[in-house]
Amino acid sequence: MISSHGLRFAESRFWVTHRRREYGPFDYEWSKDLRGVELTYRDQKFGEYCSDDEIYADLTEFKLPLSVVEVGSIVIGCIVFALLNGLGQLEFAELLTERLQASGYDRFLNIDHENGTNGIE
Repeated sequence: MISSHGLRFAESRFWVTHRRREYGPFDYEWSKDLRGVELTYRDQKFGEYCSDDEIYADLTEFKLPLSVVEVGSIVIGCIVFALLNGLGQLEFAELLTERLQASGYDRFLNIDHENGTNGIE
């Protein structure tokens, strides 16, 4: 049975479950020059991290619930931070837990890891 709220990770992809409905996959991909990270939702680019001073993300066209946008943004932000700073799985999990709790999204901490992955593989 699907949980009311949570996250599911499979390789670099993740899904946000909100009110028993799953949204995703969210994903990332290194840009061709390896200097940035492209952010995707359902295989469509919605943003890009170019540097600490140059970040773009807009999920408006997908008409997602605000909670899904906010939780998805927190997760993808933690993934990019972990990638750029060489964090391991445990450090990533701690960062994600801290950020979700600080933002009032504890209910999304029901996390399913397919094949033992967490998005920073």
